[in-house]
Amino acid sequence: MDEENITPIGSKNHSKKKIEKIVGIEVFSSSGYEGIQARIKKRYKDFIVREITYSGRVLEIKEDFGPTYFSEDSKDSYTLFNLIKVNKDTFEAIRLISKALGIPPKSIGYAGLKDKRSISVQMASIRGNYVEKLKNLKLKDIYIRNIYPSKNPIKLGYNWGNQFVITLRDIKHMPDQIKKINTLFSYLREHGFPNYYGLQRFGTFRPNSHIIGRFVLESQFKKAYEEFVIKDYPTELPQSQKVRAELAKTGDLEKALNSFPMGLGYERTMIKYLLDNPGDFEGAIHQLPKYLIKLLISSFQSYLFNKMVSLRVQQGNSLHNPVKGDVICILDEENGNITQIKHTYGGYYDDYLQEARKLNRAKIVAPLVGYNTDLDDFPYMKTLFLEIIKNDRISLNLFQNKLLEIYEFKGSFRPLIVKPVGLKNLEYAIDDLFPDRYKMKIEFSLQKGSYATLLLREIVK
Repeated sequence: MDEENITPIGSKNHSKKKIEKIVGIEVFSSSGYEGIQARIKKRYKDFIVREITYSGRVLEIKEDFGPTYFSEDSKDSYTLFNLIKVNKDTFEAIRLISKALGIPPKSIGYAGLKDKRSISVQMASIRGNYVEKLKNLKLKDIYIRNIYPSKNPIKLGYNWGNQFVITLRDIKHMPDQIKKINTLFSYLREHGFPNYYGLQRFGTFRPNSHIIGRFVLESQFKKAYEEFVIKDYPTELPQSQKVRAELAKTGDLEKALNSFPMGLGYERTMIKYLLDNPGDFEGAIHQLPKYLIKLLISSFQSYLFNKMVSLRVQQGNSLHNPVKGDVICILDEENGNITQIKHTYGGYYDDYLQEARKLNRAKIVAPLVGYNTDLDDFPYMKTLFLEIIKNDRISLNLFQNKLLEIYEFKGSFRPLIVKPVGLKNLEYAIDDLFPDRYKMKIEFSLQKGSYATLLLREIVK
């Protein structure tokens, strides 16, 4: 990935690029290559996500096999199953299943979140024997298959990644289109793309979870409340914009409680709390579920990572080639995941590290800063991090907030680049939805934690 092929986003880009900039997404890896104009997720069935297990098996949407008996003699403690959902996010599916079974949502384990506007299949588990109840469960747009007992549950991260089959639509056919697409795909397979956290992490229509997370860590609870409840964004629904703007103008909480749509449940909860407890903004924020507060803090951590990736390129350094002070992490042999074995570039092991990188056995990483992070362990990225928090007026003391310990944000690290596996064009044909236009069906796999939307961003420029 040469520096000339990674350039900051230009001014010709649309409002989505402005939104991306809010969350630190500012550079492409393949700006030297021509992309296409296309529609993504025109229909939910245009976006198919299938989980990949650690053994490399891709879950099939219609698979339904395995024993359905539960044996305490075999020390079976959990019921595992494939969760297929249609145009629903994972949290909503878990909530509906838990309600139908009469169990708390936290009883259901899963390896990762999947896109809402899609057809997806993923593994999940419930503690106890729920074989028969799951077999008889009927929920709209949720399907339970491949039910079987297990000694162990499914937990976050218990998968290799995901396979995607995505149809891009409304493409204007251009001369040498296929050739240009193949050239771009070849580049992306070899060099990868920035391993940003995608807009989903921050709120696709209200990209502000990192802002709220920062305010919470700074104990600026009134500002956190105002950003969560009152601040309106042009990308959200007009009705939501209207009620937020009205509350900002009048401050009338009683009226807001009556006018805020039921879909804005968290906002309504905080408004009601403030009606009963005037001025207690800290208490209002802590009405949010713990998992959501954790997600807000995680979003702030993700924002800082995104900013480091972007600033690195803006300072003229490649995401692909290490510089002195970079940290390079060795990958495990079996699954290609990062390990705790890491070395600082610019010393005795440089030749070995370069060779390992060429063999896809090592990656440059940046810190996800937590309460236990020693920035001196990341010499080059430390310089970027300190510049970012200076520019954003963030105090280093923030990272000693007790909430980071309470929610287990010890600190970690993440590769700068992710490479798609098996990226290929499956079909390029006349689009059945748009006259005189073409559609393209593509396939690829990504390791867990990486975002398909960010690969699509490199293709649909």
